[in-house]
Amino acid sequence: EHYKHHWFPLVPSKGSGYRCIRINHKMDPLIGKAAGMIGLSHERLFQLLPSELTLWVDPFEVSYRIGEDGSICVLYESPQPGGKTTKQLESRTSCKEEWRIGRSSPSKNYNMMTVSS
Repeated sequence: EHYKHHWFPLVPSKGSGYRCIRINHKMDPLIGKAAGMIGLSHERLFQLLPSELTLWVDPFEVSYRIGEDGSICVLYESPQPGGKTTKQLESRTSCKEEWRIGRSSPSKNYNMMTVSS
């Protein structure tokens, strides 16, 4: 519902600024609202997520970056109608390694999450 007038499957990058979700030592209101709906407090959410996280939610792809200088990694990708595929920005192995060791945020223990369709 939040993206209703900002979702363009035929032009996936259109509206991407609106669909960029940021945690930069402050919680993005959309993430805070979603967390509240499943019973997570803001305090617990800050414990679970990096202090600097950018998430791009586009048609057919969700990608993220940890820290300001991190690599952009694809979290979820689906085929586009008509057989088009989105380009993968980094290998999944390097993104997993960055998640574990290459971030600028203080060291924390993270659980990896797998998303499938």
